Amino acid sequence: MEPDWTCPFCSLLCDGFALERGPQALVLHGTDCPRARAGLAAHAQREAPAAWIDGSVATFEEALAEAARRLAQWRQPLLAGLGTDMAGARALYRLAARTGALYDHADGEALMHGLRALQDRGQWYTTLAEIRARADLMVCVGTQAVAHYPEFFRRCGLDRADTPCRRLVFFGGEAPARVPEGVPVQCIAGTGELLADLQQLAACLGKAPGGRRDPELAALATALREARYAVLVWEAATLPAHGALAVELLNLIVATLNASTRAGSFALGGSDGAYAVQQVFTWLSGLPLRTRATGAGAEHDPLRFAGPRLLDDHAVDGLLWVWSFAPDRLPPPTKLPRIVLGPPAMGPRLRQAEAAEHCVFLPVATPGLNAAGHLFRTDGVVVPLVAARDDGLPGVDRIAARLLEKLEVSA
Repeated sequence: MEPDWTCPFCSLLCDGFALERGPQALVLHGTDCPRARAGLAAHAQREAPAAWIDGSVATFEEALAEAARRLAQWRQPLLAGLGTDMAGARALYRLAARTGALYDHADGEALMHGLRALQDRGQWYTTLAEIRARADLMVCVGTQAVAHYPEFFRRCGLDRADTPCRRLVFFGGEAPARVPEGVPVQCIAGTGELLADLQQLAACLGKAPGGRRDPELAALATALREARYAVLVWEAATLPAHGALAVELLNLIVATLNASTRAGSFALGGSDGAYAVQQVFTWLSGLPLRTRATGAGAEHDPLRFAGPRLLDDHAVDGLLWVWSFAPDRLPPPTKLPRIVLGPPAMGPRLRQAEAAEHCVFLPVATPGLNAAGHLFRTDGVVVPLVAARDDGLPGVDRIAARLLEKLEVSA
């Protein structure tokens, strides 16, 4: 077995694994990552790829034609979910521009924390390779890191005897059950208010005199100053409300440290195509997600154009839900008409959730499982994916392109 498979089920996009064709499912070798195994298990039962219209089985062409007909009738559609790869994102952007759609990723709220901080103040960022080669102090801020990204510490090289890391700190939370052996671990609970603790840490690093300061935070500030290369790790999905403020404080801390030593921040997030779609839509339109595309230009509003808010406010009249990864990530409950692009196993789940009415379902392939593709890794590196098997399913890019063709013909 060649270790040539790259796992698409989180934004670490770990490679060097091997997949063996078992009698009923693919068998994973080279890792015990629960996220990779859960992703494969979700697609283990190879459902017959059935398209349907309002719960009634239809041919692919019939369902495609009906989806295009309904999409043409919507005056303000919402493209949501957006769990796809770069090729799918390109095709969906063209479809959004043609229909004047609003668009947001299913994890858009977490994405916005880092985006809004970047728009306001910029950022100091590092990569997995830099961490492996240089980081002697790692501080996980408000996250255990491996709870949602089980291979993270291994990808940072903390399991190696020659790791440069001399200290691993969990700030604002507890350490996970499994931590790398050989690296000293410290937990700093703080006050339980992450924003207040980050403000105090920033003050400890600043030159201005301050009042009474927490001894643990003062000691952490000293350790950060003395480190040759410190990395502050944060996870967008675990940040509190108004998480952009926490990200701005992290960037301020890193900027202060870089005046006298070296430091960077590292964000965990962007799984299920979130970073890929964010990047592709931004370079095609000049604006990130939570934007309305029209022939006259594009309008961006990170609050008003949030997908859940648009649905709650009845600001759209149709939902195109795209999710080519986990088949249980169904569209949010709504009475709006829906077009759903998802793995074959999502079809039965939609019926079980009584969501088949006013819905057209089209099965699609999953990048890295039964289709090739490209995704953005959490540190911004583009990673190619190979298909582990061929189920004869179209990708999101193909279906979006066919929908666009039908809209152009009917115009």
